[in-house]
Amino acid sequence: MKFISYPISAIYYVVYIGVLLLFHPLQWIGLNVFGYKGHKRVVDLMNFILIKSTHLLGTTYMYSSQVDLPEGTPIIFVANHQSLFDISPIGFYMRKYHPKFISKKELGKGIPSVSYNLKHGGSVTIDRNNPKQSIPEIKKMGEYVEKHKRSVLIFPEGTRSRTGKPKKFSETGLKILCKYAPSAYIVPVTINNSYKMMPYGMFPLGLGTRMEFIFHQPISIKDNTFVEIFEQTEQTITKSIK
Repeated sequence: MKFISYPISAIYYVVYIGVLLLFHPLQWIGLNVFGYKGHKRVVDLMNFILIKSTHLLGTTYMYSSQVDLPEGTPIIFVANHQSLFDISPIGFYMRKYHPKFISKKELGKGIPSVSYNLKHGGSVTIDRNNPKQSIPEIKKMGEYVEKHKRSVLIFPEGTRSRTGKPKKFSETGLKILCKYAPSAYIVPVTINNSYKMMPYGMFPLGLGTRMEFIFHQPISIKDNTFVEIFEQTEQTITKSIK
C-alpha cells in the first residue's frame, strides 16, 4: 500500500498546490471587489474543492450531529486535532456559521491561499510560545465572534496528535474565548481517523481513510461555570475518539 501511495500522493499534491495557487488571486478579487461576502464564497468553494481532491487518495467523510446547532449566536467549536486535513472539512461543513480559526503563526505567511485567508478572513495567528502575543489575539477573536455572531474553531491540544490518542487539553485559549464571547455556545467536536491521512508524515499520504466528524450537544457558556464547561467538553470529545 505504501508503494502505491507514492505516485498517488504526488498527483494529489500537484492538484493541492494548483488549487492554492488558483484561489489566492480569486480571494483577492473576492475581498477587494465584493467585500467579506465575496471573499467568504471564494473560500467556501476552495474548501469544497480541497475536500473533493482528497478523493484521489480514496478519502471519504462522515458527519454526524446529535442536535441542531443554535443559530444567530456565537459558537466556539472545540475539537481534538489529528492532522492538517482537519481544517477544510470543518470549515466547509460549518460554513453557514462563518468559522474562523486560531492558527499558529507559521501558517500566517508564505502559503498561497492559506495565509491570505488567515490574514484577511477574520482569523488570528498566534505564537504558542509567547503568551504576551497570543493572549491578546485570542481575546480579539472572542470579541469578534461575540460582536458578529460568528464562530471560531479552537484545538485545545495545541499540536496535532499523530497517533489519534488525545493529548491533554489546555485551558487558556478556551477560557479567554469564554470570557470575551459570553453569549456563545461551546460545541465539542470529535475528529476520528484524520491522523491516518499522514501515517508516514507529509509524504506519502495514507490511502482509503474514512474520516469522521461528530458534533456534540452544545454547552451554554452563561449557564455553566468554566470548570464545568472545560471538563464536560474534554470528556465529551475524548470519549468518542475511536
